[in-house]
Amino acid sequence: MTPSPRLLLTIDYESWFAPSRRYDFLPPETRFNLDEGLSRQAIDLILDIFGDSKVTFYLVGEMVGWYPELPEKISKAGHEVGFHCHIHRRLDDANEIEKDLIASAGWIQKYNVRGYRAPMINTVEGVYPLLAKHNFLYSSSQYAPAGVAVKKGDVWEIPVSTLPLLKMPDEFNAPRYMNLKLVAGGEFPYGSSFTSGLFRRTVYKIIEREFKAGKSPVIFLHPYEIVTPAGYPRRFVVDMLHHPLLFPFTFNKSNFLKDLLKNFPTSTMQDYIKELQ
Repeated sequence: MTPSPRLLLTIDYESWFAPSRRYDFLPPETRFNLDEGLSRQAIDLILDIFGDSKVTFYLVGEMVGWYPELPEKISKAGHEVGFHCHIHRRLDDANEIEKDLIASAGWIQKYNVRGYRAPMINTVEGVYPLLAKHNFLYSSSQYAPAGVAVKKGDVWEIPVSTLPLLKMPDEFNAPRYMNLKLVAGGEFPYGSSFTSGLFRRTVYKIIEREFKAGKSPVIFLHPYEIVTPAGYPRRFVVDMLHHPLLFPFTFNKSNFLKDLLKNFPTSTMQDYIKELQ
């Protein structure tokens, strides 16, 4: 069954420093102090923006430990609570992925979390048996054209959207992440907030076009792109000097988000999958 078209708008709910790898292996208490309560302060403002529109939030597990009210507020507002990781870092080893799943098992079970998104949309094929083992329904951890939905054993892969400019790809095996190989192969990864930071109007026009074709684009934003943290992006300057490609993640995209919500119907990922089955 082909689901009715909608915008699969998702939020990778992570702290402001998550785009940089410089913070990955700091002591947990140091990361907590760096967040300064900003992620807790942002959630009510973000939920207000969504109003009656329903979306999916992928939470970082250690942040649920910092702020246990996050999944509760998201769930009560009618949104889907998903799992991003326990500690935000590159996760391309099956053993490390399982450690993260176990570390966050308590709140994953409490909120009946069924959706997974790998950090940086970068994972391995070995993730799918692990997700099935831990009772997940789907992953959204690859990049691929809108409309692609691949069954990996008992787990769906619903990728973040790309626009194929040359030809439709015919293989969807992880890893399929945002890199030179993907772009050189003719795919424009418009579902990434990096891309909407640089080409906002272009991304909007692509989404319009996909809707007319009956497709359901998957895109993501981050909380710090919707509610700008105090002192941001000044506090991120050192990271941007070393890695200029981080710069688009510091742009405020709240007006872009409001335009999307005004003009496109949304749903959670799980509601979309119900129509696939």
